Amino acid sequence: MHAILITEPGPADVLAWTEVPDPVPGEGEVLVDVAATAANRADVNQRQGNYPPPPGASEYPGLECSGHVAALGPGTGDSGWSVGDPVCALLSGGGYAERVAVPAGQLLPVPRGVDLVTAAALPEAACTVWSNVFMTAGLRSGETLLVHGGGSGIGTFAIQLAHARGARVVATAGSAEKLDRCRELGADAGIDYHRERFPDRVKEETGGAGADVVLDIMGGSYLADNVRSLNVGGRLVIIGLMGGRSGELDLGRLLVKRLSVHATTLRSRPLEEKAAIVAGVAEHVWPLVADGSVRPIVDRTLPLARAAEAHSIMESSAHVGKIVLTR
Repeated sequence: MHAILITEPGPADVLAWTEVPDPVPGEGEVLVDVAATAANRADVNQRQGNYPPPPGASEYPGLECSGHVAALGPGTGDSGWSVGDPVCALLSGGGYAERVAVPAGQLLPVPRGVDLVTAAALPEAACTVWSNVFMTAGLRSGETLLVHGGGSGIGTFAIQLAHARGARVVATAGSAEKLDRCRELGADAGIDYHRERFPDRVKEETGGAGADVVLDIMGGSYLADNVRSLNVGGRLVIIGLMGGRSGELDLGRLLVKRLSVHATTLRSRPLEEKAAIVAGVAEHVWPLVADGSVRPIVDRTLPLARAAEAHSIMESSAHVGKIVLTR
C-alpha cells in the first residue's frame, strides 16, 4: 500500500507519499480500506517532532478515517462488524494511508445522512468533544460553554453539540468571518481574541457570572484568563498547548470559587477508555448527527498525496472546520 511518511521532523514538505508494507491486524483489530482521513493539529505536531505516536501505534500520521472493513483480525468474530461494512474510526495513528488496522472498539458506523468521505471528519472531533466537555466537565443544559478556537474542527463541533444539548455557547476566533460562522453554527456570542479580552466579554455575556465550562486549546498562555472566566463551580478542560506548557495558576481563586482544572489527551488513553468514549459517541452524539442537529464542517477536500498542502493550510489557520484527505 501507500502511506504518508514523515521523512524527518520539519516543515510540511517532509511529508512523502511512499510505498510501505500492508498493515496486519492484531488481536482485537479490524483492517479498514481507507476512503478518507482528515488533518488534525496533532498531525502537524507529530510532523514537527513534538508529538510522537504512543507505543504500538502506527508511525504514519492520521487520527481518524472512514472506509470499508477489509478483514477481521483475530478475536473480532463477535465484534458485530463484517467485511464490507462502511465505517469511520478513531485512530492512534495511521490514517494517512490506504489501509489501517483499528481496534474493533474504535469503529463507528457512518451516521445516517453523511457520505463516506465526509464521515472521516467526524471521529476525532466527536470523541474529543464528547469525552472532554460532557464526560469530564459534565456540561449540562442551561450552562455556558466557552470554546476557544471556535473555527477549528474541534471548535465547530463543540459549538454545535453544546447548542444541540441545550447549553449557551461563547466562542473565540481570530476574525470576523470566523465568528460569523461560529454564530451560524449555534454560538450565542463571539469574541475576537485579537481585539478583545475574553474574560471581560465572557462576564458581560453571562451577567457577571462567567462560563461553567471552558474548552481550551492554548494551555499556559490562557491559563490565568481561563480561570478568571469561570463561574462558581466552573470546570476548565485543557486539550492543547498551542500557547505553551506552563502558566500562573491562582489557587486562591480555585478555592474560593470551587473550580476544577482538567487536562487530557485522547490519543494515548488505554483501549478500554477509548472504546467507552466511542460507545458514548455512538449513543449520544450520532443521533444528533443523523437528524442534522450536528454536522461535520468540511473546509475543503484534497487528495491524500497532497497532505503537505493540508498541513500548510492548517498552520496558517486559513480554514474553518476540517480539511479532509481522500484516497
